[in-house]
Amino acid sequence: MTPHNAADDNGSRWSDLERPPLNAAALRRALVREGSLWSRLDVVPRTGSTNSDLVARAAAGEVAEGAVLVAEEQTAGKGRLDRRWSAPPRSGLFFSVLLRPAEVPVACWGWLPLLTGIAVASGLSRAAGVDTALKWPNDLLVTVGGEERKAGGILAERAGEDSVVIGVGINVSLRADELPVPQAGSLGLAGAVSTDRDPLLRAVLRGLEDWYGRWRAAGGDPAVSGLQETYAAGCATLGRTVRAELPGDRSIVGEAVAVDGDGRLVIATGEGVQEPVGAGDIVHLRPA
Repeated sequence: MTPHNAADDNGSRWSDLERPPLNAAALRRALVREGSLWSRLDVVPRTGSTNSDLVARAAAGEVAEGAVLVAEEQTAGKGRLDRRWSAPPRSGLFFSVLLRPAEVPVACWGWLPLLTGIAVASGLSRAAGVDTALKWPNDLLVTVGGEERKAGGILAERAGEDSVVIGVGINVSLRADELPVPQAGSLGLAGAVSTDRDPLLRAVLRGLEDWYGRWRAAGGDPAVSGLQETYAAGCATLGRTVRAELPGDRSIVGEAVAVDGDGRLVIATGEGVQEPVGAGDIVHLRPA
């Protein structure tokens, strides 16, 4: 038997048989149809950031609303607060979508990452059989060995006056020895019944189309569309004692009691004040 040399795998689509490539043609057939939100779907082998690429394509007028860009490998994926992360090729879903919610007031656009979170969590629950929860504002949590772990994140970026690009990164088949940090997780480690990325991506994008349609039809109203209630039901942050690390090196500690009509997290502090937080890092504190 010839000894295996990992270097021989470079450039091979099938270098990891447990991680087959996405089937772009089948995904397009399933998602890009007459009357669908999704107008085109491109899969690239490797890129720095699908968000940066799609923002640039939108600025150049190359893509319409509903464009989806998926990368098999992302080398400079962006998180909130300019954080960077990367993962092995074909170990996750790394994609961005272009939305142009013209009929929704810009003041309501802050709901888009929360809306995407609902679509991702519900789609993965159906297609992977994994209980997923949302950590405000944009993290996807799974349970691995009784511990809450982050398995994905969402980042929304403005693309000109009329567009938003939403990027999603989900750890699908990452093994324990591949985790970037000990607090990370993946669908596989959480006991997913399937880590086949094609049906996972289809489920997430169909969920996103559904929720985006409801929200648009309601003029962006989070209560009328059911978005506010559904997000609260799936949000692991509510009811927890949290520390909010805010811009300007300020932090507050209290109980997360609600997500308000603007999508902000409302924290009840020990001083009896209810403070809405629109941006910042939230740390779930363990019960005393």
